[in-house]
Amino acid sequence: MEFLIQLSSAQIERLRLEAERLGLKPEELARAAIVDLLATTGEDFNTAAERVLKKNEELYRRLA
Repeated sequence: MEFLIQLSSAQIERLRLEAERLGLKPEELARAAIVDLLATTGEDFNTAAERVLKKNEELYRRLA
């Protein structure tokens, strides 16, 4: 499956420069960044959710 992502000219240039600096093609860098984001977002969300639930544990118990 393929996706088309629209970027501004400035974003394209920044992506091109960063990819060049890393010795990658821009599409390789974009793919790696998206894969990394998708791999860590769930963990970050779970960590934040657990912190909020623990912080408000007493409040939730009283409301139950």
